[in-house]
Formats: sequence, structure tokens, C-alpha cells
Amino acid sequence: MNMKIDPWSALNIEDYSKLFDEFGILPFDEMSLKINEPHRYMKRKIIFGHRSYDLISDAMRNKKPFSVMSGFMPSGKIHLGHKMVMEEIIWHQQQGADAFVGIADREAHSVRGIPWKNCNEIGMNEYIISLIALGFQPHGHIYFQSASEQVKDLAFEMGAKANFSELSAIYGFTGETSISHMLSAVTQSADILHPQLEEYGGPKPTVIPVGADQDPHIRLTRGIGHKMNMFKIEGREDKEGNVYFSIRNKAAPEEALKEIKERIPARTRLFEGHVDVFDTEDFEMVLDTTRKVELEYGGYAFVPPAATYHRFMSGLQGGKMSSSIPDSYISLTENPKSAAKKVKRAKTGGRMTLDEQKKLGGEPDKCSVYEMFLFHLVEDDQELAQIYTECVQGSRMCGNCKELAAHRTEKFLKEHQELRTVAKDRLDEYGLLIKKV
Repeated sequence: MNMKIDPWSALNIEDYSKLFDEFGILPFDEMSLKINEPHRYMKRKIIFGHRSYDLISDAMRNKKPFSVMSGFMPSGKIHLGHKMVMEEIIWHQQQGADAFVGIADREAHSVRGIPWKNCNEIGMNEYIISLIALGFQPHGHIYFQSASEQVKDLAFEMGAKANFSELSAIYGFTGETSISHMLSAVTQSADILHPQLEEYGGPKPTVIPVGADQDPHIRLTRGIGHKMNMFKIEGREDKEGNVYFSIRNKAAPEEALKEIKERIPARTRLFEGHVDVFDTEDFEMVLDTTRKVELEYGGYAFVPPAATYHRFMSGLQGGKMSSSIPDSYISLTENPKSAAKKVKRAKTGGRMTLDEQKKLGGEPDKCSVYEMFLFHLVEDDQELAQIYTECVQGSRMCGNCKELAAHRTEKFLKEHQELRTVAKDRLDEYGLLIKKV
């Protein structure tokens, strides 16, 4: 298939299952069964795929440390697509995650040419205030890339492990791509991994909720993170069929291997460049010991970042949602009555005539108004199922759905904008890191 996914272009994916084979993304269906009270996006299969989310579900079940991190490029209005990511971050924070939100002003400046002052204003007035209004708690971390010395320093270190060929293969960069654009991509990787720095408790599972268009960042980060770690642990088998662990040295002093050998409470053998561990099936013990030694010798011992992937909403007029087409999306800061009118003009999955609608039923799976219910406007699963059933049976007319969706959109925006006013007065509680311009 050879799909190209670009984080900076409008993307329309018609068959999400193709991403499983093409990029190694795993279906989320079975994962959602392992989660107590999963988010509605999980239950409704809006979150369709993941990478390594088993690490996150295990951390939630067993009350282990974990983080959630995602970011927003301050290039325009905050809309319902951004709200989806914010809700996923907040849900993970409620499950016990240490939550991080980055405002990608370096990306906006290098890729979109947005002045630093505008990055500050858009990042604060559009994204951060709505994030707080939606429920993000002060014990989380909100920062601008350009103001975080930790992110910038880590990006520099990670840049030593990345090269143009790799970035070109992942992002499609060419000889015309600016160095700053390439640096912004590596900075995204630093965003993703910096919750695992010692200042925040060290290595831990970290989940990145994103749309499928952001998967290149996840793949780059997992690759560079692996390169930065000092050790690699492999499962091996001897001639008799006995399984053992081999801890391979990638970049550590030989003394570190000796230290690992001494600390592991199992039979070990030290070779040049690796330590083999026998007579134990306790991989977690081997991994934990190796990570602790790596940290003591100045390494990072990064845990490969996990990710969840959600489906995109369609535009209100069908097709792609585009910031260049105001009628295709709902902004969280626009006039509630104007937004309600947009919903009333939206494309539905109804039939050409009232008689056909009653006879054949509607097509909610092709309806942007039903998508509004599915993604944002209906919390109760039974109510959603009733709307769907009545539509396909022909007993529910498009006008009724539009009226309901318009009313709820207007109500939500009024309430959200009131909460935004309160959020503005709470900014001091959040210790924001922002670039001075």
C-alpha cells in the first residue's frame, strides 16, 4: 500500500485497518476490555489502535507510575478535534498519570512561519485556557517548547542519534526542507520522552494520545529512544532449549555490565559486551536492575513510548475537516449561536425525500451530525444507540437530529466559554513555562 502519513498536511484515511499492517499499529478492541470504566472513545471504537498500551493498562491496574503526554501546535483556532486529545489527556490524568501538555511553538514557528508573539497568544488564549476549562488539573505540566530547557537539551542529545536519511524516510523530508523544520521534529521526540527524565521520577510508561497523522512522531521517538539506551535485553535459547536473557551492551562502560552481573540474584555469566542471565523467568527483575544501573552510569533507560490513535471527525459539510473552511468545523471559542447555525447546515446521512427516509432509513455512518453525537454531544451510550436505531429504521428525521445537535452544541459552547473565563483567573496555579518575547 505504501501509505504516506504527514503530520503537517490534511489527511483523510478511509480504511483505518490498513494502518495495522502498514505501520504496525495494533487494534485497540481487546485492550479496552482490560480497562475499568474505559473512556467513551474506547468503548465507541473512536480510539481504534495503539502501540504498547498494555504497559499503560498494567500501570493503571497495579497503581504503578505512568505519564500521559501530548501537544498542540499554536497555528489557529482550537476546535473539536483538539478537544478530543485534551479529553484523553485529562482522562489519563484522572486515572493517575503524571500529565504533560506541550505547546509546539517551535514547530509553529519553523513550519508555519508564525511569529513568536503570535505563538504565545494563540497557545495561551486558544489552547491552554480551554485545556484548563475542560478539567486539566494544576499538578500536571503545561509548557511551551521554546521555554523548556529540559526539552531543548534533550532534543540536542537526541539529534545526535538521528540523521537525514531516517527523517526523510519517516516524514518525506527533501533537500528543500529547512533545518529548523527537521529540528522541530526531533523536538517533538524530546517532548514525548522528557516525562521520563530524572526530574519527573525517571523511566516509566508514557502514553501519547494522537490522531493517526501524528504516528511519524511516535515511530521516530521509539527509534531514537532505543538508540539512546545503553543496553538491550534479548530472550535467547540454548542448545537444550532452555530460555535465558542476554543483556547486550550498546554504549555503557564495561564496569556497568559487571555491576549488573553482581546485582542480579540469579546465575549469570559475564562475556565481553554482554551478560547472560539463567535460571529465571523474571524479566521484570532483569529489566528493572538493568535500568537502575544504566541511570547510575548517566544513561536514560527510556521505556518505549506508548500511543493511542483516534479516528478523525469528518467536516460538517462532509469530507475533510479543514481550518481553511470555517463551515467544516466548530471552534471552542466561536459564538455559540453561529456554531448552532453551522450544525443546522451540516450534511447528514438522510435520504433525498421524506418518504425515502421513512422507507429506507437513514445512514448514520455517513452523517456528520451523528458523528457530533458519537464524538462529543451524547454521553449516554443507550441514548446514542437509540438515535442510531431510530435513524436506520426511518422513524427519526434529519431535522430532529439537527435541532438536537444544534441545541447541545450551543449549550456546550456557552458552558465551556464560561469555564474559560474562570480558567483565565486560575493560570497562576499551573506554573506555565512560556517564552519571553
